Amino acid sequence: MREFTTEATLDQLDEVLAFVDEDLGKYSEDEKAIIQIDIAVEEIFVNIAHYAYTPNVGQAVIRTEITEDPLMISITFIDSGMAFDPLAKPDPDVTLPAEQRQIGGLGIYMVKKSMDEVTYERKDDQNILTIRKKI
Repeated sequence: MREFTTEATLDQLDEVLAFVDEDLGKYSEDEKAIIQIDIAVEEIFVNIAHYAYTPNVGQAVIRTEITEDPLMISITFIDSGMAFDPLAKPDPDVTLPAEQRQIGGLGIYMVKKSMDEVTYERKDDQNILTIRKKI
């Protein structure tokens, strides 16, 4: 397991992606899975940066863990911002035309659809969101 702590600001997104991609590059050549993971990481980190500490800035912790049999990456995002369970909101109705859909929720919907598992818990005044994907 590796851990990276950073300010939850948009200018740190490249550092977060580089941290995650370091593990992916060592263990996977599945370009589709890597792209899906990078999109999910970006979506989750940007949401933390935009909403967790508004209007202030706080810390985000990103943990990666690789397991074998099957080869899988787990990425956990931890912040001490406002309590928010992104999995509690109903999925958007993607059958509706874009102009008829409610704003918000599409990003986490894409994360849920592209990852093998997404979990959330609020523990010790922290939001803990974990994504898992076979690589």
